Amino acid sequence: MIAPPETTRVTSPRVACDGASQIPGGAALGHPRVWLEIDEKGYVDCGYCDRRFILVGGPADVAADGDAKAA
Repeated sequence: MIAPPETTRVTSPRVACDGASQIPGGAALGHPRVWLEIDEKGYVDCGYCDRRFILVGGPADVAADGDAKAA
């Protein structure tokens, strides 16, 4: 079974990912820094490390919290 991607909640629709931002001195352990843009889905996945960035208050944030609105 594949583990789910690491998820990071962000407040800006434009984010940077280098794959090692949470590893002290770990720039050599990551990947090239890429800038990602969150679209209408409310999230974006990094093509290098599969980290998922979810926009706080966006459609994906509501679904991640399990607070999906009833139809």
